[in-house]
Amino acid sequence: MPEALLSAITAPREVAAIDIGSNSVRLVLYRLEGRAIWTVFNEKVLAGLGRDLASTGRLSEEGAAQALTALKRFAAVIEGVRPVLTFVAATAAVREAEDGQAFCERVAAETGLIIRVLSGEEEAKYAALGVLAGIPDADGVSADLGGASLELTRIDGGVAGPGVTLPLGPFALSDPDGFDVGRLRETVAKRLKPAGPYKADTLYAVGGAWRTLAQVHMGHARYPLHIVHQYVLEASEARDIARLVSRSSRAALEAWPGVSKKRAETLPYAALVLEGLIERLGLKRIVISAWGVREGLLFEALDAETAAADPLLAGCSALGARQGISPTLPGALFGWIQPILAAMPLAFGPDQDRRLADAACRLADLGARLHPDHRVELVFDQVLRAPIPAQTHAERAWLAAAVNARYGGPGATPEPDTINRLLNEEQRQSARALGLAIRLACDLSGRSPQLLVNARARVEGGALVLTAAEGYGPVLLGEQTRRRGKALADSLGLKLDLKT
Repeated sequence: MPEALLSAITAPREVAAIDIGSNSVRLVLYRLEGRAIWTVFNEKVLAGLGRDLASTGRLSEEGAAQALTALKRFAAVIEGVRPVLTFVAATAAVREAEDGQAFCERVAAETGLIIRVLSGEEEAKYAALGVLAGIPDADGVSADLGGASLELTRIDGGVAGPGVTLPLGPFALSDPDGFDVGRLRETVAKRLKPAGPYKADTLYAVGGAWRTLAQVHMGHARYPLHIVHQYVLEASEARDIARLVSRSSRAALEAWPGVSKKRAETLPYAALVLEGLIERLGLKRIVISAWGVREGLLFEALDAETAAADPLLAGCSALGARQGISPTLPGALFGWIQPILAAMPLAFGPDQDRRLADAACRLADLGARLHPDHRVELVFDQVLRAPIPAQTHAERAWLAAAVNARYGGPGATPEPDTINRLLNEEQRQSARALGLAIRLACDLSGRSPQLLVNARARVEGGALVLTAAEGYGPVLLGEQTRRRGKALADSLGLKLDLKT
């Protein structure tokens, strides 16, 4: 494990990753705050290094020139930022091209960047580790589609298993006789025969082409939350959108929002591969992972304790601490609301509800530095769309609805259509009750953990009972506490019993 990263892991640090793929060359700068991983810079060039690989066995000359230009710029950025650690990895095109080694040597000579060429097995492994870094409870098969290859890896109980690499990238499927759906379906099915051992219910899709397919589906479904990470398509939905894409002309695809001209060239191939995977693996659903090889390389470099931390809780802690004021308030809130949690409607199950309540408490001070006239809308939007992994879209909506209630927002929330589409009635009630409980605790104590320990809340006999330690009743159980307590009690269908 890199000692430089180990020695700096407790303090915020930058890490750089350059991914030299068959289709794109990308630089990502990450800021690490423990297990919280933030993307602070992301730039890519669709160079198409592997465009000519199937026909010539060599890298595209034009693509190599574009890639080298991009890598010179990336090297300059890295020199300016001076990250604590830099990963430079190349995948299928450089690995398989007869001039791949010469390309690496030229890059080293002209930029100083030393490229690590990943084997097919390593590429599959790091893609799966990237999935696990962003979705720790993933269970199924990861599928990383690049320009020249497809990597499949079994994920079982949060552990990445064996993987296989297959020649199923768009450039590997390119046919000199043109794009013929029927002929290509047969080719895909033939090349997927070794994938039999990877049958699963859930496929975790990694790669830009599949992220674009997800965005296309969002547009057609009028989905309200435009975040691809952990976006879920049922197999039938994925099959339908794949067939629509594969039958559409390039000109039609270029007219769709979010589809670039270069992506329109490769998207129909990706659609056919996805369709083939659904049939071959017997898939029931596809979960999009925005995290892949780059994040897998980074995840492997973390120390064991940091890697084992919950990325949702770590992300909420980092976000809340950056905007909030009291570092001890989240823990005090989470302890104080425990008796109330048992009376709340179940949203996702006891364990997950407790985890989400913990996350919400870490966000409870998020609006401290925001203008009070706009606080509700700003915190709601920030929580709903925060780049924090390890949460489903429904859980994002739940947290946003809870923080909306914590700051006195109406039950409808700033985006009622989004919330109503992603949450059922019980989940909406649960989120609101949790937010009102946090609001009660914060306003009762003035957000002071020292004062909060002198008050108690419990649910008994159909009532929300609020009590205070001796001598603290007049201080803590005043009119504002009565109003906040009644709002919470009403949301739970309880009476308020204020024992002053």
